[in-house]
Amino acid sequence: MGIIIDLDVMLAKKKTSSKELAAAVGITPQNLSILKTGKAKAIRFTTLDAICRTLDCQPGDILRYDPDEPE
Repeated sequence: MGIIIDLDVMLAKKKTSSKELAAAVGITPQNLSILKTGKAKAIRFTTLDAICRTLDCQPGDILRYDPDEPE
């Protein structure tokens, strides 16, 4: 799948830890880690909305598509 997760980049830009984001969004740190590493098979729009609200960003700031990215 060619979806790249740039959540670490946005966390660094916003000077926010994964633990803080997980608590603010209402998901477990383990589930956030799965998302950050690209191992998640899906993300709920409600979770994406909460991440974007918390980090004051757009979905495209944390998700991008690269057709050459291996699965």
